[in-house]
Parts: sequence; C-alpha cells; structure tokens
Amino acid sequence: KYLNLWREDYWLPPGVTWGDMEQLVDTERPQPHDLLMALPLALGFVALRYAFERFLAPPMGRCLGVKNTVHVTAAPSLQLESFYTQRSKQPTQREIIHLMLACGKTQRQIETWFRRRRNQDRPSRTKKFAEAAWRFFFYLAAFMAGLACLVDRPWFWDHRECWRRYPVQPMERAHFWYYMLELGFYGSLLLRISVDIKRKDFKEQVIHHLATIYLLSFSYCANYIRIGTLVMLLHDSSDILLESAKMFNYGTGWRKMCDSLFVVFAVVFLVTRLVIFPSKIIRNTLLLSMEAFEPFPGYYFFNILLMVLQVLHIFWACLILRMVCKFLKGKLEKDERSDEESGVEEEEEEKGGEENTDQGGDCYWGKSKDNLNSKISMLTNSCVLNNLNHHRSSVAKRMRKAQ
Repeated sequence: KYLNLWREDYWLPPGVTWGDMEQLVDTERPQPHDLLMALPLALGFVALRYAFERFLAPPMGRCLGVKNTVHVTAAPSLQLESFYTQRSKQPTQREIIHLMLACGKTQRQIETWFRRRRNQDRPSRTKKFAEAAWRFFFYLAAFMAGLACLVDRPWFWDHRECWRRYPVQPMERAHFWYYMLELGFYGSLLLRISVDIKRKDFKEQVIHHLATIYLLSFSYCANYIRIGTLVMLLHDSSDILLESAKMFNYGTGWRKMCDSLFVVFAVVFLVTRLVIFPSKIIRNTLLLSMEAFEPFPGYYFFNILLMVLQVLHIFWACLILRMVCKFLKGKLEKDERSDEESGVEEEEEEKGGEENTDQGGDCYWGKSKDNLNSKISMLTNSCVLNNLNHHRSSVAKRMRKAQ
C-alpha cells in the first residue's frame, strides 16, 4: 500500500519518473520525509506563542488601551450549574419552566443567571488581542521573508517559468524553510484548535487550515515549489492587515485607525483573493501547466484544493462586503469580521443590550426594538404564569382526590 501511494502516475506527469528527479542533488530535491520537520516546528511555534502571549502581548495591549469587560458573576447554584455544565448552556422555554419549579426562581432570574454564566466563559479582550498580535507578527515576518526570496526570481514575474523544465527544478534553501515554517505554523493552529477562540467561521477556518496543509504537503512532494511559494505569499499579504485591524479594534480610542485598516484590508482581500488568485494562480495551474505536461491525478488533486480555497475566499468576501455596506451606511455597530465569535456570543450582546435598557441606559437597538422586546417579554411571562397556574391547579385537584 505504501508503494502504491508513491506511484509515479499519481504524483508526476505522464512520461516523468522519480528517476528524473534524481538528476538534482539531495539538497536541491524535495524529499517526502522532509515534511516530518513540520511537526517539531509546530510544537516550537506553540511554545513560542505561549511565551509571546504571556510576556510580550500584555504590555503591547496596555499601550493600545486594551481593557477587559467586567462581567457580573453568576450567583452560586448547584442545580443551575449542573444543568449548565451537563446539559445545555442555553435552556429552552420548557427547560426554564422546569428549572423555575426546581429552584424556586423567576424566569428573569433564570435567564439572567445563564446569561451571566455564559459571559464568564467568554474569552477576554486581552486574550483575543494576544492571539491577533501573534498572528500579525507571524504573517508580517512570513510575507517579508517570502517577498525577499521571490521578488528576483523569474517565476514571480513570468508564471510560465513555474513549469519550465518541470519537475527537474532545483529547490533553493530559502524556499525550503519558507515551506517548512508555513507548514509548522498551520500545524500549530490545528494543535491549539481546542483551546483557541471559537469564531463564527470556525468550521471554515478548520477546512482552510486542513486544505492549506494538504496543499503545501502535496506541492512540496511533487516539486510544485514555485507555484506553492506564490500561493503562500498572496495569502499572507491580506492576513497582515486583518490581524492589525483586530489589534486596534480591541484597543481603546483607535476606532479611526481600525476602520482605516479594515477598509484597506477589504480592498486588498477582494483584489488578491477574488481577482489575482483565480486569474493568475488558478489559471496558471489549470491552463498554463498544460503547456508543459498532460493532466494526471496529482494535477486534479492540486487544483481541487485550490478550488476549495477559492470557495472559502468567496464565503469570507461576502462577510466583508456586508461589513463594507454597513460601514458606508454608518450603521456599523457590530463587528462581522472574522474575529467575530459564534452566534451564541452574538446573542449575549443583544441580551446585554436589553438588560441595559431595562436599567435606563442607552443602547443601539432603538425604541421600536425595545417596544418589541417588552411585548415579547410580557407574552412569555404570561405563558409561563399560565403554565404554572395550570400545574398548581392540577396538583391541588390530585391532593383533594387523595384526601
């Protein structure tokens, strides 16, 4: 099975053998076992990130005015805590009624307890800032290093050079480390996926990381080094702006800077991911490569992975365009960018806004929204009271029959 995996007709064009690759010296020829280096690099990135977030990110956050939101702690309750940890963080209406009878609390007290308890589990702004800062510095370093080792290479300007004399193309040492560091970084993101902040596009991010790792691994083994370096450089260019916009978004008094960076990021993202990537990269791998060889299984696999990335680009572009529309209309109250947490946490903000309105504070929902919420609340309370009255009357009837 292992030998079948490395069959030449899977990885190489028709008429090309692994023996052709042996024309290159060992230091210039990509070897599959080189990919094992990505694992210790991933562990090293995890350790380096821990040190960065512990010692460097906090003083940087203080300089930008990053402050954690103070949440009211939920009152101790064994029954509610047991339900929260073992069953659900968001009880249904039926479950709320059951908890009201079990704990002797009102519906509003139950809902407030669960809202406060969920807020306790939400990641702090300092944690989100540290994560954004770490990614910013990596993407910046990777982009600058990648640009430095590619700008004077012929395939950077003429994409047909990506396939000239393929696969007998010597691999430079700088490009080897460019590949290994990118693989190690995305490997570290997967290793920390269980402890990192789960965002609204969590599933899409996992698909993106896996597709990127498969893409880099396959392109390295098949000596698609030249086109692979272009793909990495293109993606890092917009990620720098995204993470820097997040950093200023978590700070205090940097709204104009954050908005300016977001506008620049939106333009760069849309141009690089929706224009340059399909018209230059995908066109290069789909069409220009056919001038050098005929289609083979590896050709289809590589292009399918590129298509997966393009679908994700379109998904994120839709989110960005929604943000741009709201920004232009002056209604940008909530951040829908990729640092936005899951829908559960969006609901927390909405409910927090309602609570502030009840206390006489201002919130962005407006009077019509408040009126609608109050009517829904009155209706819900009425239904709950009717259910309780019906339950009590049935209990009283059973007690009279028993007597």
